[in-house]
Amino acid sequence: MSPLLRSLCLHSVLLVLFLCVLQALELQLHEQQLQQQKDEQLRLRAEQRQRELLREHEALQRRLSSSTTTRKPYIIPNGLSLPRRGEHPDKCYREVPAVFFQYDKEVKIVGNSSLNRYMNVIEVCCKGWRRYEYDWSQCVPDCGERCQENGFCVAGGKCVCFTDFVLNYRNNCVPTCPLGCPHGRCYLNGTCLCDKGYELDGSRKFCQPQCNATCGHNEVCLEPGKCSCAEGYARGLRESAALGCQPICIPDCGYGHCVRPNECECFPGFQKRQNGISCEGECYKTCENGFCANVTTCVCQNGYRYDQNTTTCLPDCGDNCDNGVCISPGNCRCFKGYVRNRERCEAVCVGGCGFYGKCIAPNVCGCAIVPGPERTYQRCEYGLCNAMGRCRCQVGMTRFIDRCMSPDTVTTYASMNPVKVNASLIQEFNLLLGRHFNLTTLSDMWWL
Repeated sequence: MSPLLRSLCLHSVLLVLFLCVLQALELQLHEQQLQQQKDEQLRLRAEQRQRELLREHEALQRRLSSSTTTRKPYIIPNGLSLPRRGEHPDKCYREVPAVFFQYDKEVKIVGNSSLNRYMNVIEVCCKGWRRYEYDWSQCVPDCGERCQENGFCVAGGKCVCFTDFVLNYRNNCVPTCPLGCPHGRCYLNGTCLCDKGYELDGSRKFCQPQCNATCGHNEVCLEPGKCSCAEGYARGLRESAALGCQPICIPDCGYGHCVRPNECECFPGFQKRQNGISCEGECYKTCENGFCANVTTCVCQNGYRYDQNTTTCLPDCGDNCDNGVCISPGNCRCFKGYVRNRERCEAVCVGGCGFYGKCIAPNVCGCAIVPGPERTYQRCEYGLCNAMGRCRCQVGMTRFIDRCMSPDTVTTYASMNPVKVNASLIQEFNLLLGRHFNLTTLSDMWWL
């Protein structure tokens, strides 16, 4: 072998050894970086766990020194007023009916409502905060289902990621190069090469979907080449599809328009309802069991009707609540002396009214004086009706004008106006209490 060839072989071997050593050093350096990052994460997690244990210990000390019982979570009922911010950034005030929490010692009642004496003002956590499970007097940041891993929640519900993690477009902490490169490939120098349909974000640390056209207002790019409505927005909520993604308000705004998710802007002359979202008219009078369409118009709920006399919405039972009172929609309560027969309140006569009579009032029978489907009835109290539609008094009663009376009562009337009384009774029976009359004309009669 010539000296030149031996020299080339030697240099080749040295070059290969050098490249192997260089690669080994690079791999070792990369492993050291990974170990340092893992150690840093473990240190941050240990510090966070130590802070949590300290808070738990402080909360336990407060519970042991307090005379109150174990704290229980409470739920603010739906449909009440929105919270107002208090003195602290994490504490808000909410108005609720006093009866909800009058026996709950765990709810901090700030005072009474200045607008409604039946409402109390309690202290609650503001949006982005929640009750601390170990001490219900404190509010801690709340990120919901976000920030469960690789980060921690700070004031206002904001997620802060650990080192070498970044908040992605779904608000989750994901690893950055060299620990990971979702939808791409990560190089040793820390750069990330995105897959087709994805591009680097502004920080150049992770790949995000790429849309050919810029997404419109209230839209985000969640998939390559496809724009979708952001959270709290949807398409097709208005008459024109050209409006794009519009905010969602549940319940509907009513007399207003939805400007942001679950936030309505009321039309002039209308105000927010108790649910804090939808709008109703500013009535100059109360509109119980209904809502105000405008300043002077109260629209009743289903099952209620508007009463002009009381200017309120009263329960509606239709035309089937004669001789009774409607206590709730479709629920009629009969007056005393009446009972419910299918859909009507009918009078009750003890002992009945016979074959030819009808009970027209409590314990009052009536005789049909006008035959046919629409009969007219004449009172027949203390008597029974015959086939001719005449009232025959019971034993011991005397017919007087249009009713049955006891003899003593008729005698009392006779002493007050004998001519009129005698004329009526002579026409009916030609006698009165065993005394006979000589009847010549209706205007000429006397005692015998």
